[in-house]
This record gives sequence, C-alpha cells and structure tokens, in this order.
Amino acid sequence: MLYHLLVPLARDHIVFNVFRYLTFRSFMALISALVISLVVGPWIIRRLRAMQHGGETIREDTPERHRGKKGTPTMGGLVILMALLGSTVLWVNLTNRYVWVAILATLGFGMIGAIDDMLKLKTRKGLRAKTKFALQVVLSFALVQIVFWEPGPNFAPVLAIPFLKGWLIDLGWWWIPVAMLVIIGASNAVNLTDGLDGLAIGPIIMAAGAFGVIAYLTGNFRAADYLKILNVRGAGELTVFCGALIGAAIGFLWFNCHPAEVFMGDVGSLALGSAIGTLAVLTKAELLLPLIGGLYVVEAASVIIQVASFKLTGRRVFRMAPLHHHYELEGWAEPKIVVRFWIVSFALALLALTTLKLR
Repeated sequence: MLYHLLVPLARDHIVFNVFRYLTFRSFMALISALVISLVVGPWIIRRLRAMQHGGETIREDTPERHRGKKGTPTMGGLVILMALLGSTVLWVNLTNRYVWVAILATLGFGMIGAIDDMLKLKTRKGLRAKTKFALQVVLSFALVQIVFWEPGPNFAPVLAIPFLKGWLIDLGWWWIPVAMLVIIGASNAVNLTDGLDGLAIGPIIMAAGAFGVIAYLTGNFRAADYLKILNVRGAGELTVFCGALIGAAIGFLWFNCHPAEVFMGDVGSLALGSAIGTLAVLTKAELLLPLIGGLYVVEAASVIIQVASFKLTGRRVFRMAPLHHHYELEGWAEPKIVVRFWIVSFALALLALTTLKLR
C-alpha cells in the first residue's frame, strides 16, 4: 500500500526513492509486524481467554506435567496472521503475483487451522484427519495452479540440486504434486513441532531469515548469475514478506515464551508451515527446505518412526513422540529443550545458506 502511494512521489522528491529498495521495505516490514504484534497481542489474548472460558487447550498425547498449563488460551496464531498480513500489505508491491500466492497460502491454511481449533474447543476432537488433509490438498492444488499455468518470467517447473552448479531436474507437470507435497508437508511438520512454549516459533524466525536471503538473491539477476542459482524475476519481493514474517514471529514469541501466555494453535502452526513451504516452492529452494526446516523434519520423522515401529513390532523407539516429548520424559527442562532445538535450527539455516556459494 505505502509502496504504491510513495514510490510515485520519487519523481518529485528524491527522499521517497528509498521506498523502491527491497532492503529498506523488508526491514520496515519487520519492524511494523513486530509493533503490530506487541500492540494487538494483549487485546487478542484477552479476547481469546474470555471466549474460551479457561477451557481445556492441552493435547491429550502430552506428558503429565503439561496439565499445569491448563487454562492457557489457544489460537494465538491470530496475532501472527494479523501482524504478518497487515505489515506485508503495507510495504509490499501488491502487483507481484508471488507475494499474493504466499499471502493466500498463509491465510488459507490459517483458516483451516482456525476451524480445527474452534472444533477442538467445543468437541475436543477437531476436524477429522481425512477432512483436514483433503482441505489442505484442495487449497495447495489451487495455489500451485496459479504458478504452474501463469508462471512469472524465468519461473520453470524444475528442481535445483543443492551443491551442484546447473543441475536441474525438469519435472514438467509432475512439479505440481511435488510442490503440493512441500507445502502440505511443511505445514503439518510445524504443527507437530508446536508442543512446547516457543519451540515452533523460534525456528520460523530462522527459516524466514534464510528464505529472505534466498528470495533476495534469486530475484536479483546479477547475484543469481554470480552464485549460479536460478533467477526468478519478481521473487525478490518475497523478501518483504519474509521480513514481515520475522517481525510477526518475534512479536508472538514475546507472549509465547516460557511460561506461555497464549498457545499458537493450529491457526498459527498450519499457516506458518504453509508460508515456509510456499517460500521454498516460489524461490526454487524445495530441496533446501529439509535443511532449513530440519528441526521440523526431524520432529515429523520421529512421529512416523514411532507409529511404524509400534505397528510393525509392537515396540516404541521413543518414550513419546514427537521428539521433544521424548526429551521431556528423559528429564530435560522445557526451556533447555527449546533453546537447544533453536541452536540446531540456527545451525541448519546457516548451513543451507552456504550451499548457495558451494556450487
């Protein structure tokens, strides 16, 4: 919005020329999202607490000590969505199709999560797994069609192989299910990780930072040519979205750090996961996502391993899945688990960025 209002004024006043720069608008989006989160957060938390009347918001498949968190309101992801989308619309070039795909993905998956959260508050069961998955498939399919059939300049249905210069796999229409898998997988992986105060939101900050760098370089022809990565014209505008995502996540962490004043809920975890997955698809970094979001991959894998092991052998590999619950039952304090998982996530994000040069 401000981009379209202020950039035309650069013809008359050079001071407005700064609004053309992605770096400036990205940092302003970060600050704006942070301020919005801190301003609206307390009001939304009060509303959620009043609406939920201290109802049960703790998952049944959690360690016993989580029962002490009873009464903490859920659906705090609304704070994130309001800050992220509000700041993005404020600073981004609204004619950019990639930004709209990211916005629609975040908002759409957030709505699925909101429905699930509301049903859980009433029935404790939420949406049926098949129904939730079907909604995710339909939404991701629609989003991928926008990119596949109306691609922007230089966008191609290919997979770029990390560490290898010029190695591209042309998937053709097979790119559609692959992209859908990336978006849905990321969304559900973040949802599984959301089990401790601040655990899921911390790695989102690091992932958004990594994708912000990737989006900027991918959208810049000279930088992409120097690094020998794919150049996707227009993808640079996603840097502003990433800035807003970082700011919104930091703002939410203010309320979600231990002991949490509010839980993210599915409205937040599904939305954030889909945002990260969509960024990977749009910046042609699909194969870097398992590294950037490595913590989420490990958490999701621990659940798959646990279920498969129990069904095949009748034994459990972990004391409880996802993995963070295993360490809880091992006696680790909740803040120790969260901070150590953040450290691992930060290291993986940095490692992923090194692949841009090691080609």
